[in-house]
Parts: sequence; C-alpha cells; structure tokens
Amino acid sequence: MILSLLIKIYDFFNEMGLSKIYEKILEKKIDKNKVPKHVGVIMDGNRRLARLLGEKPIRGHYLGAKKVKEFIKWCIDLNIGIVTLYSFSLENFYRPKEEVEALMDLFEREFRSIAEDPDVHRYQINIKAIGRLHLLPKKVQEAIRYAEERTKNYNKYRVNIAIAYGGRQELVDAVKKIAEKVKKNELDIEDITVETISQHLYTSHLPYPDPDLIIRTSGEERISNFLIWQSSYSELYFCDTYWPKFRKIDFLRAIRDYQRRVRRFGR
Repeated sequence: MILSLLIKIYDFFNEMGLSKIYEKILEKKIDKNKVPKHVGVIMDGNRRLARLLGEKPIRGHYLGAKKVKEFIKWCIDLNIGIVTLYSFSLENFYRPKEEVEALMDLFEREFRSIAEDPDVHRYQINIKAIGRLHLLPKKVQEAIRYAEERTKNYNKYRVNIAIAYGGRQELVDAVKKIAEKVKKNELDIEDITVETISQHLYTSHLPYPDPDLIIRTSGEERISNFLIWQSSYSELYFCDTYWPKFRKIDFLRAIRDYQRRVRRFGR
C-alpha cells in the first residue's frame, strides 16, 4: 500500500510538469550528432509494477505496451534510426497459462494497432518481428504479417519486436541455415566467417544489426539471452525504473551516459 501510494505521488508531481525542467536541461546536453544508430531495450518490470499497484500481471503489460509508443517517439526525436525491443522471450512461454494467453491477445491487438497508427506512416517506420514466430498463435502471426506488410516499403526508421525470441536459439537457427548450405555445396566450410554468421541472424536485414546501446529497466543487470551475438561490443545501461514508468529523463540519461563513454571495440 505504501509503495502504491508513493507511485501515485510520483505521478502527481510528474503531471505537475516539475520533471520537464530537468528534461529540457538534459536535452541540451545531448549531442544529436553522436547518438547511437541502434538501441536495444530489455523492457523489464511490467509484472512487478502491476504487483505494486495491486493489479494482475496483464495490467503491467498493458502499461508497458503504452510506453513503447512513447519510447519510439523519443528515439525519432533524436533521429535514432533502429530500435529493437525485447518483448517476449522463449522462456516466457513457461509463465502461467492465463498470463501467456492474455499477452498473446495484447500482442495481436498491438501489432494491428501499430499497423494503422498515423505516426508509423508519417515517420515511415518499418515494423519487423524477430524470433521463432511459428511458435506464436496463428492470430498473432497474422497480425505480425499485417503490420509488416503495411510498413514493408518504409526504411527511414526501423522498429524490431523480439517476440518468441532467444539469443542462443537465434544462433542455433543461423548455424542450421549455414549447415544446410554446406550440405548442398552452396558454401565451403572454410569460407565461414563472422560475417557469414551475422548474415544468417534474424537481424541480417538491418543496415546496423549490432546495437550500439542496450538499455535494461527494473534494476536487473544481465542480458537475459537478448541479442547475444550482436551485443558483443554494445554499451550497456541499467536503470532501476520499471519499464512502464520509464521516463524521457531516464532515456536521456542513458544517451548522455553513452556519449560519455569511449568506444574502442577492443583496439
């Protein structure tokens, strides 16, 4: 009850606009010529926030879905061209059946909604789902295809939704594709390189497949099987805030922190 009350008080002060002053200060400190080309986000904390509010887990997921639209707009404001959002892992299928079914309903609704969103077409955002999509219910697969079809000709901004996704499983799938080419004599085993593997990953369609920055919310400090090949040299930023409460201030702090780092790539 106390934590729930504190959250409501926090929201009240945010609504009063007191955080906007600090937000403007942070915005002035961001060099828009040095923003990451590709940002990955592990959107964590939906269920924990719902628990604090005394709600069912799905309430947190609905709030998290709402935050996604805000976040995409923040990225567009900074001209960040690629965003990859970790929305549902393969391990998440082991959650309670009621929660998974509710999530699938939410995914279907959100993919269809984003396909019709005026801002998606205004900013020419390409929507792409990555993962073992065949494991999803047919209705979700159809909604994904609809969103992808409606935005397939856009390339100004790209939003990738990692759903039914696992980084290790992505590597397994890539290895299988490469092995099949070797078996058919389409590829010599000695010609397999780092680039060969990258070209067979779910992110191979992207001009910048490796995220420069990965943000994880909720206070957890691990990658959790997210883009494990692509994140080899990614900068990592961990934020205590639960995803539905992630603010533009938190995002700008992550970008500011990224710009303060010196990226040597092992050199």
